[in-house]
Amino acid sequence: MYKDRSAIGIIPARGGSKGLPGKNIMMLCGKPLIAWSIEAGLRSKYLDHVMVTTDSEEIADVSKKYGATVPFLRPQELARDYSTTFDAVQHTVEHYRNMLGNTFDYIILLEPTSPLREKDDIDNMIKELVENENHYDSIVSIGEVHEHPSIMKKVIGNSLVPFCEELKLTTRRQDNQPAYFPYGVAYIVKTSVLLKEKTFYTSRTTFYKINRYQNYEIDDIYDFLAIENIMKYQWRLL
Repeated sequence: MYKDRSAIGIIPARGGSKGLPGKNIMMLCGKPLIAWSIEAGLRSKYLDHVMVTTDSEEIADVSKKYGATVPFLRPQELARDYSTTFDAVQHTVEHYRNMLGNTFDYIILLEPTSPLREKDDIDNMIKELVENENHYDSIVSIGEVHEHPSIMKKVIGNSLVPFCEELKLTTRRQDNQPAYFPYGVAYIVKTSVLLKEKTFYTSRTTFYKINRYQNYEIDDIYDFLAIENIMKYQWRLL
């Protein structure tokens, strides 16, 4: 809790993964991948509760071992390839409200596929949003991309053409206006606004810039290997 604002950390981790099967519990530098997000949430001074929403009993067991609460197994209809994170979070909010009588002012979404968090990232983001809650309803972690949209291409037939023709192509990357990608260090939003607008990118969203080495998410084995080696280098893990 920060300034009387309660907060729940929600970690979504379904069992099915096409890009990297079983990725949420793959061993990463001595711990299951999901453990890094659980421990980051538990380290927070301002999170009142850290839970995992999953359809997998195996993921649930691992999550409990590392200290997360797993109050239910997610219904299968909310764990399909086409299921959205919002649907899973809404289901969680309704469970805590209807079954346990608990409500939270803020939701902190911690994606297990983004384990490169610094120790104060979550709390810094919570403080930033609560301090400015009259102006913003959500905050998203972003990192500057090095593959600038102005040089991106698309294929039309047999031709290679600019992906965004309206963007001016410059020869030097530093001459471009910076572009950012929302990496999953954390998404934080007022619960009431999330349920109303049904998105973490609310109409009043601000940002939190992360470091260059944090600009990775695990979608396949190559992402996994990159993050594993970043951890070993950045944090001197053996």
